[in-house]
Amino acid sequence: MRLTDVAPNDSQDAFTDLLFNALLGFAFLFVTAFTLISDPTDAGDVENKAEVLITVRWEDRHPDDVDTLVEDPQGNLVWYHNRDTALMHLDRDDRGLFQDRIVLDGVEISNPINQETVTLRALKPGEYVVNLLHYQANYKAPLAVTVKIEKLNPTVTLVYYGTVNLTGTGDEQTAARFTLDAQGEIAGTNTLRKPLLVKATGGKP
Repeated sequence: MRLTDVAPNDSQDAFTDLLFNALLGFAFLFVTAFTLISDPTDAGDVENKAEVLITVRWEDRHPDDVDTLVEDPQGNLVWYHNRDTALMHLDRDDRGLFQDRIVLDGVEISNPINQETVTLRALKPGEYVVNLLHYQANYKAPLAVTVKIEKLNPTVTLVYYGTVNLTGTGDEQTAARFTLDAQGEIAGTNTLRKPLLVKATGGKP
């Protein structure tokens, strides 16, 4: 059969089928590509898992600078010069009123809250030590600082809550020590003093 023997309607139907299949293929590729596009807002969405939360607070709008130092069972130390170590992280380093500014509804204002937080991202058996350092004092009167330690999983459990009175620049006190057993449960707490600053600074003042 010669090409001239093909009916015009048959040629038109073949062309229509070819065009339809091509469009169908392009539509399939478009849908596939669209489903693979990731939301750019998800790029920085990192799961911040925490097992233990340590919160240190002192009087709002108070100008004094208080630092938190935490030692884990392996001797790793987290503080303002080393904010991330092993499984611990200093989430917020508060310096009193110094550079304590936030933007609210487009207006920069002073943040009145004095608070530091440290998180443990996993549980390791052994003893943890939580110390407070009165880095800078502006008054002679003692500064009352509260310390709250919470175990977050599977439910929020209060491990320790207490107040430490810091007496001036350079005063370092142990707020609490807590021990985790092999199952990640609290095995005990105490407030026996253990200096950490000397270790943190390598013996330098």
